[in-house]
Amino acid sequence: MPLSRKRRPATSDEAAALSSDLRLRMIRMTFDRPLTNKELAQRLGRDPATTLHHVRKLVAAGFLEAMPPRAGNRGAKEIPYRSTGLSWELDNSENAVAVGEAMLHAFLGEVADIGLSDVDQSRLVVTVDPEELKQRLASLMDELAAQPVKPDVPRVAIYLAVYPGD
Repeated sequence: MPLSRKRRPATSDEAAALSSDLRLRMIRMTFDRPLTNKELAQRLGRDPATTLHHVRKLVAAGFLEAMPPRAGNRGAKEIPYRSTGLSWELDNSENAVAVGEAMLHAFLGEVADIGLSDVDQSRLVVTVDPEELKQRLASLMDELAAQPVKPDVPRVAIYLAVYPGD
């Protein structure tokens, strides 16, 4: 999708980090609230050792940042992680297939978790210049991404695909 504002190309480490549906889901889950590795593992139904591997890759690539440690159950030190927002600043066009495949699988995993009854879907075939449509949609996504987080407003996720209707 063409970008409505200039983004820098993803480095090879950044592109590799974004080529995992699990890591994309972790970035989304920590968008407005920091989560510990244990919390991420529980929400994703994964082993904490597996999620820690992915957390470390995301931290190394700059997609997650460690917050100050906090006391967990029984006084154990826990480190919460929060998304840095970097993923929205990158142009992944050089790795579009790998990142796109990860995005699709992340979407399907999230839908499987919440259930299809909670997904509002629309489908439409139109006659329009594809580049103009993609530019307008990218502008809307940029506008929404730039809005400050409002704790009293529900979070929603958007998955958008534009493809030939033939």
